[in-house]
Parts: sequence; C-alpha cells; structure tokens
Amino acid sequence: MAETDMDDLIEIIEKEGSLEDIPLTLPMMPVRDVVIFTDMLLPLFVGREKSIKAVEKAMAKDRYLFLCAQKDSEVENPKASDVYEMGTVGRVQKMLKLPDGRIKALVQGITKAQIKRFIKKKASFEVEIALVKDLELEEVTIETEALMRNVRESSEKILALRGELSGDVGLILEHIESPGKLADLVAANLRLKVEDAQILLETSDTVKRLTKVNDLLARELELSTVQARIQTDVKDEISKSQRDYFLREQVKAIHRELGEGEDRFAEVEDYKVKLKKAKLPPDSLEEAFKQLRRLEQMHSDSSEASIIRTYLDCIVELPWNRSTKDFLDIEKSAQLLDKNHYGLDKVKDRILEYLSVRKLNPGLKGQIICFAGPPGVGKTSLGQAIAKAMKRKFIRISLGGIRDEAEIRGHRRTYIGAMPGRILQGLRQCKVNNPVFMLDEIDKLGNDFRGDPSSALLEALDPEQNTEFSDHYLNMPFDLSKVLFILTANMTDTIPSALLDRMEVIRIPGYTREEKQTIATTHLFPRQLKENGLGRRHITISSGALAAVISEYTLEAGLRELERKLGAICRKIARKIAEGQKGKYAIKKQSLTTFLGPPTYVDELDQEESQVGLVTGLAWTEVGGEPLYIEVALCHGKGELSVTGQIGDVMQESARAALTFTKANMERFGIKKEAFEEKDIHIHVPAGAIPKDGPSAGIAMATALISAFTGRVVRNQVAMTGEISLRGRVLPIGGLKEKALGALRVGIKKIIIPEKNRKDLFDMPKSVKKKIEFFCVKELDQVLDIAFEPRQIPQPGKETDGVTEAQ
Repeated sequence: MAETDMDDLIEIIEKEGSLEDIPLTLPMMPVRDVVIFTDMLLPLFVGREKSIKAVEKAMAKDRYLFLCAQKDSEVENPKASDVYEMGTVGRVQKMLKLPDGRIKALVQGITKAQIKRFIKKKASFEVEIALVKDLELEEVTIETEALMRNVRESSEKILALRGELSGDVGLILEHIESPGKLADLVAANLRLKVEDAQILLETSDTVKRLTKVNDLLARELELSTVQARIQTDVKDEISKSQRDYFLREQVKAIHRELGEGEDRFAEVEDYKVKLKKAKLPPDSLEEAFKQLRRLEQMHSDSSEASIIRTYLDCIVELPWNRSTKDFLDIEKSAQLLDKNHYGLDKVKDRILEYLSVRKLNPGLKGQIICFAGPPGVGKTSLGQAIAKAMKRKFIRISLGGIRDEAEIRGHRRTYIGAMPGRILQGLRQCKVNNPVFMLDEIDKLGNDFRGDPSSALLEALDPEQNTEFSDHYLNMPFDLSKVLFILTANMTDTIPSALLDRMEVIRIPGYTREEKQTIATTHLFPRQLKENGLGRRHITISSGALAAVISEYTLEAGLRELERKLGAICRKIARKIAEGQKGKYAIKKQSLTTFLGPPTYVDELDQEESQVGLVTGLAWTEVGGEPLYIEVALCHGKGELSVTGQIGDVMQESARAALTFTKANMERFGIKKEAFEEKDIHIHVPAGAIPKDGPSAGIAMATALISAFTGRVVRNQVAMTGEISLRGRVLPIGGLKEKALGALRVGIKKIIIPEKNRKDLFDMPKSVKKKIEFFCVKELDQVLDIAFEPRQIPQPGKETDGVTEAQ
C-alpha cells in the first residue's frame, strides 16, 4: 500500500543521471489517491507485499521503478485494467523499513512513461514502458507569460488562505521559467481528484496543460475563499460561545458568593429543555423564554420568581402537541354502547353517526353535543362510553354554581393565587389535547358582578374560534379544536340562547317502569351484589319485589335512588352473613318492609273521585314528569283573582288568560255575568312549598275555572297539558314523554295533549301507549268534552247561577 504524506513539502530537485540510463522494463508500484508528476519528491508508505517487492527490486538494481495511479483506491490487488497506462518513472532516493513491516520510501519523479506491456510475476508487478516527452515551446509568448503569472498569483493566494505560504515557495514559483515545470509543480500541490490529475499528466501540450491548471486554480481559489470564510465564522462563533461561557461562570461565582448555589442555574436549564420539548407555537415560545430570562435575573427567593415558576410549570405541562390516536371501529363502539346502556336507541344512533363521520373525515372540527335529561338517566356515563369507544381520555368538570368568569377563563397573573381556568386545568391534568371533555350541569351556571361564565364559554365552545382560545392566566392562544366537548343539563330553558345555539341538544328522557326493571335486573342489582361482596348464592330478588321497589320506594325519572335502595337491601343481607347467619335470602314483595321500611310513595291519584273545580295537569321538572293539581274555589267578594302555590310569572299569565277566555265565553257556557262581579276567584296549585312555573297549565286552569263556574265534574282519570290562547286554541308544549311517564306512575289512563304534539307520540314507548289513551285536541271545547263527566252543556239563554261555594 502506498500513501502520500501531504504535510511534507513537495519540492523540485536536480535529477540524477540521464534518461538514457532508465531501463525500459521496470518493477511497477500502483499508488492510491495520488498522481506522481515529474520533478516531484514525496515520501510513500508502502504496505502491500507486491509493492514492497517492487521497491526492493529497484533498490537492488538502479533504484528505478514505474509509478502509476489506481483507478479505484479500494482495490487491494489491482490488475492491468485497474491502473492508468500513463504514469511516471520514479527513482527511490531513500528507503526505511518500519517496525510494522511497512516501508517508507522517498521517491522522485523523473519522467512520464506509458505501459506497453504488463508482465505478471509472482513476487511483484513488472511492465515494459515507453518514455513520453512533453512538447516544449520554442519560445514563451506574451499570452503564455500572462498565463504563467496568473497561475503564480492564484497559487500564492490559495497557499495564503491555507496558511501554507512561505518565502521559499514564493521564490521557487517566481524562478520557474518553464511552463511545463510550473504546471507540474502547481498540479502536484493542488488537492485534485485522481481523475483530474491524471488528465493533466496525460496532456503533453504544455500550453493546454497550463490552461487546465489555471482553470483548476480558479475553482480551488473560490472553494478556499468560501472555506476560509466558514472557518472565520465558526471561529467567531466559538469565541462568542467561550466568552458567554466565561461570563456565565463569573455570574455563577457571584451568585455562589451571595449564597444562591447551583440549583438555580440547573432550574433555568431544565425549563429550557422542557420548553423545547413542549413544541409551543413560535410566538408562545418567545413569550415563555422572555419570562424565563426574567426569572434568570431575579433573586430565587423573591415572590415574583415564585409566580414566574408557577406560570412556566403551567406552560410546560400543557399538552400543546400531545394527542391520542382515535379508534373508530363502529361495530365495536355499538357493542360497547349496548353493553353499558339499555334502550336510548336514538341517542346511541346519534353517537354512532358522529363516530362514522369522524372516521370518514378525520379533520372534522369538534362538534359540541349537549345531553339534556333528568338526573340519573346516564348522561355522564354516555360521555364516558364515547371516550372509551374512541380510546380517548375522559375529563369531567362540574359547572354547577359557578358564578365567576375567571373559573372558566382563568385569573390574570397580577392577582395573588392566580391560576388557569377550569378548561386548561383539565387539559393539564389529562396531558393530551384531544380528550372527551364533559362540562357537567351547564344549566346551573350563574352570573353576578364578577362576570358571566356562560359568556366565557362561548369562545371555548365555538369551533370557529376555539383554535385560539385565550386564557387570562396563560395570556397566549391555546388550540381547543381537537377537544370533543360534551355538555350535560337537566333543563335547557336556563341555558343562554347564544350558548345553546352552539350545541346540538340530544334529549335523554326518563325511563319507563319496564325499562327500569330490565336495567335493575341486568346492571344495577349485579353491580350492588359485587360492591357488597355478595353473589347469586347469597341473595335473589323476585320480579314482583323489584317492581315494588320501583313503584313504592322511588319517584324519579332516572335510576340513582333505585340503585341506592337495592344497595340498602344488599348491605342488610351482608351484615346478616357477616354475623354468621348462613343461608340463601330470597327477597319477596312481602319482605320489603323488613329491609326498606314502609313504602315511601303511594302509587295512586291524590284525588280518589272526580270533583268540581279540580283538574289534573302535568308538569315537567328537572327530575321528570309528575301530576300538577289545579284547584279553583269561588267565594263571595268583588271579582278579584288570586293565584297561590308559589306560581311563577308564566303560570300567572296563563291563569289570567284562562280567566279572560272564560269571561269572553260566559254566555256559551251558561255563566251569569254577576258571577264574575260578586265572587272572588282563588286558583291554588299544591304543594305551596314547591316553586312552579311554565307555559303548559293553561288548558288545565281554564277547565278548572269553567268547572267551578258551571258545576261540571271533571274526571279524575283524565290529565291534560297544553297552553291556551284567548280564542280557545290549544298550544303545543314540551317534555311530553316525561309527563306521560309521570301520569302513568300515578295511574292516569287518559291524557289530553295539543294536536301539534301528535308528532311526539312517534317516540313514545310502546309500553306507555298501551296503558294510556292520548287525545290530540285543537280547541278547548274538545278538552271539555273529554274532561267533563257526561252532562249536557247549558245552551245560551238557559243560565244557571254558575256558583260553586267554597267548602
């Protein structure tokens, strides 16, 4: 193996001997990564066995050998096709054997030669050569002289940029008068590719060779200039880094003298690493580093430093770019929903539709879903099921009773104890930016002098705005568009219209008794057995007992109280078993009083018989539907109207409208005019301790008034719901299913509803429609025909005294 030592000075020396003394058959030594030019002196490290033999043969004879470049330096055993035919005859000036077996030989290029024949021998390579002479110029022209001067100047500039220029080199370049020798010397010192150097060696025309060298010098000069500039920039940067390092060390020394220690600097570096890993947007990152620089300049024990640390902790812990991958298998999601929730087909269909759209369009902006329904019907568990189906994290916060806007949007950092709002706190807790985020009890938000929290939610819940949600504490935009917000409410009436407009409301009605019994059998009772350490071998409950628990011990649209009652039974059985009373307990209807005491609710109407001036209306409350009794009594007075029973403004207006309709049609109903002038009218809605309001008691009040004035008896098995206009039209209402369930619970068989609510019967459970007969009416006359006991309504002119005395 032969390698060049480029650090040694390559120089021109006088040739020993003459060309006639050179044999035409010489040992050949291939060299790698270098082309040997004439008059070139350089050391070679020889390692390959055949090359060592070639040098030894040359030293044993006349010291001549043929040097040629390899085409591929990776080849270890080159053949004739692996070397260039044009090479240089060299003379070994010195040879030194090294301890590792290699040879260091000092070789001088004598003249160019070309291989005529390749002689292969076992010990070494030998070749038959022909000497090649360059075409020397008869005289140096002005153009050639200018070319030589340009070559000298370019060479000196390159050597100066490399830091290799010395006075000797400059003198040598200046005193070389032969264009060929100048071209060879410069080519030998240029860092050329083997292919380019070989082309120069094979160019016999001196002017052409010098021109090629000049072109190569121009390219090398440009490269050396760029390299020198890069090195200068790097050196300057290193110098700046070193200066900064020394300054930081001095600052550390000063702080050590002040007793602040090393922890503070480690803390700053730790924040830098965490901020870079958090992948904040550029503007936010700049603000964070600004606060970090402020922290670096403060005393570690100052109160402001503590505030900045808390702020930076919040920034680095927020999930700026961390999210979970959605799992959108519609079939498995449907199975999961069916497993955990009985019934609620429309709700589950809507959830599966959302997941399907999400699967087809992953870039869909987060929709806002609001589950509205009574307590205990499964609103929260549905949100958890969605998160489980999508394999997202689930976070829930309750908004009930929140009155301060800062609870949603955060406090400004100028206040002591400031912190982010509930939304960012939730994201910080779950550590991903695309959870299923449930905002519970949205209808319980309040407002006062501290602001309106519902207004603060508008930005967070608007898909067009929440890509840059601004929290007062964070004071930089945060992207909420990947969050799936799910809201829950018992009633939508109290939700501000601007907020309600941003969400899709999915109503979850209460459960029928049959649905409750099925859910209790398949879910609630097994769960209570497990929670109380029991099994089917310890306790069974009959269907009759379960039905009795539902009807006599609970009065709700949901399932919470039912589960509590089943838990109470299981706890009493667990105590008996723990006390050593063995055996299997079978819970029958007759034994319920032993475990739960006497029945809490009587499953029957409060009015045992039909009466005058008493009508059963239907109300829809946060806990479901229930009967609403309207009582009217007439007593001597001056025709004044009083309404009691904690009635709200809407119901009071309904009462006045019902009275006005009755007065306007008194002749048709056979009521004397004096009845309104001589009698006070008292409308009462028990129980008086419970506030009541809403627009659905109008026809019940009108029916009760007409009954009281005419003496007509109202059927106690008929309930009604609907608003009334001054012209007697029956107007639509809401919450029909819940009201029907409440009526069924107390044994009502017939319900009068507005004609425009006929469409709601489509979603009414079949079990309800089998037990209740619904009457759809448009006018109050139709209501009276159904509600009153059979008796002919007096015709105009056949007046009665129309007075029912108060009892």
